[in-house]
Amino acid sequence: MKRKIKILAHITAWILFVAIVTVTLAFTWAETASVKCDAIEVNFYGDETIRLSRQEITRMVKAADKELIGKKLREINAEEIEKEVGKHNTILKADAYKMVVRDTTGYKGVLAVKVRHRTPVMRVITPDVSYYMDAEGARFPTSTRYSANVVLVTGNVSEELARESLLPLVRFVSGHDFWQAQIKQIHVDRNEELLMTPLVGNQLIEFGTAEDYRKKLRNLMAFYEQVLASKNWDRYERISLKYRNQIIAKKRD
Repeated sequence: MKRKIKILAHITAWILFVAIVTVTLAFTWAETASVKCDAIEVNFYGDETIRLSRQEITRMVKAADKELIGKKLREINAEEIEKEVGKHNTILKADAYKMVVRDTTGYKGVLAVKVRHRTPVMRVITPDVSYYMDAEGARFPTSTRYSANVVLVTGNVSEELARESLLPLVRFVSGHDFWQAQIKQIHVDRNEELLMTPLVGNQLIEFGTAEDYRKKLRNLMAFYEQVLASKNWDRYERISLKYRNQIIAKKRD
């Protein structure tokens, strides 16, 4: 009998709890159903290399819905705003969600937008165009409002060459502590062969094409370890990796 009474009391308490929550939610919904959007809040994902300003993103949000401020929250299409903001080439992902906040004056509506930007791995500069490219091969514009310390690629660089041939090489360089510190600029000549300017040492590295880049960099590392490590870095003016399975180094006069 005591057990049955205990179970009945438990069920009754649960029913009362559900009823109270239901009434509270209904009351809250009645209060907030007509809440209008009073503000736009822009947030970012962590410490990103490239970042548009909050003002610029706010302008994009307002362009996506020109009547946003003053509109009822339930009438705002957050998914459409995400889609429009995400069209910007610099933005990898945009999330928009609606919030109701309460202060001393009552309820207010806020549209919060969280943005993740693309992370550049190289910057391409040609006589005609300048842009960044991320690890997935997406191209996005440079700007005076932001900059990134990445590998610089110059010269005769088509977008196809940058994406298909140079990007794998640059990704490898960016993921290797020594090469990331050593190789800062790659120039592409008319034959699509690469000339590299190292940070340490006053040599020009004739890399040839980007083909077999891992093997070429292993050979260059071996050359550094066996020859340059015990001698002056500036003894050689040119190092060529163009020819298969060999390194040709030209000494200074």
